[in-house]
Amino acid sequence: MSIYWLLIAMPAAAALDITGAAAPLVFFVAALAIVPLATLIVHSTEHLAARTGPAIGGLLNATFGNLPELIIAMVALRAGLVAMVRASLVGALLANLLLALGIAFLLGGLRHRVQEYNPAAARSYATTMLLATLSLLVPSTFHRLLGDDSPRHGAALDIGVAVVLLAAYALYLVFMLRTHPEIFAEVTVPEAEHGAHWSVARAGATLLAASIGAAWMSETLVGAAEATGHALGMSPLFIGIVLLAVVGGAAESGSAIAMARKDQMDLSVGIAMGSCLQIALFVAPVLVLSSRLIAPEPLTFGFNRLEIGALFMAVLVGGTVAADGRSNWYKGVQLVAFYLILATMFYLVPAETVPTLARYR
Repeated sequence: MSIYWLLIAMPAAAALDITGAAAPLVFFVAALAIVPLATLIVHSTEHLAARTGPAIGGLLNATFGNLPELIIAMVALRAGLVAMVRASLVGALLANLLLALGIAFLLGGLRHRVQEYNPAAARSYATTMLLATLSLLVPSTFHRLLGDDSPRHGAALDIGVAVVLLAAYALYLVFMLRTHPEIFAEVTVPEAEHGAHWSVARAGATLLAASIGAAWMSETLVGAAEATGHALGMSPLFIGIVLLAVVGGAAESGSAIAMARKDQMDLSVGIAMGSCLQIALFVAPVLVLSSRLIAPEPLTFGFNRLEIGALFMAVLVGGTVAADGRSNWYKGVQLVAFYLILATMFYLVPAETVPTLARYR
């Protein structure tokens, strides 16, 4: 495919970073390099899903697609950008649940009018995501009300919640793959494929290599993100919740959209909503625990009111729109419109008020 010529942006981004080029240029070129890498992830996941089914295919795509976000967050934590990492976690959830799923519904609906997928799987994703959001609300409320007076208790609560969420994620995998796989069974018939399927080894190797490349480019983004925000007049909150989240999640978002255009809606929904679950139940707890070893200050679950409010509304809207197992282009418009409203709100938050928001978590 002709899009692969964009792979030259990878060494270009590395060279620009080494030579000290302007931060916005480095950021843009690194983001451009992620596009063909995301395309490779799309194709390799598609070939794996043809052999494993939509549940495992979606899980594989979410796992490898979230790798750049995890690398971005780890690098940013080592740099002490704790607030930006916290915002990027919320932004990743918003981007997957509203933007990626919305564009998938929109473009898939324009091509196929009405598309169907397993409503039981969508409801399972939505209810688990709602419970995960409420679980994040508990330590956020504690930090806002009692964190300054009881820092040790706040730290203990963060660790306890992280361990419980990780256990819930492990049990979710058992539920999805072992005890109740029928809930996530495919209900749509994929389009006929032209040409031979890749072998599992080829698809797996391509998926791994593309994910490593996406992680490398994502790491380059972190060094340029803060300076890019300053140059473009953006607050750290907006950088984390929109820019880093959208670029870091480009792989799984592209996969979900591509699958919807091919009328593979079970896989599309599994990628978008499954990625949200993985971020909330796995990525966020891992970052909270690992930050105590690699970061100058620990990452907490003390999300501010804007972050928690946006996440809670997004989960309600996304779960409601996707719950009936039928999608069309206007449902996609609804999700994308709500995402743009939230992104506009975060863009208009003045940079000088972000520390105040942080004090009132």
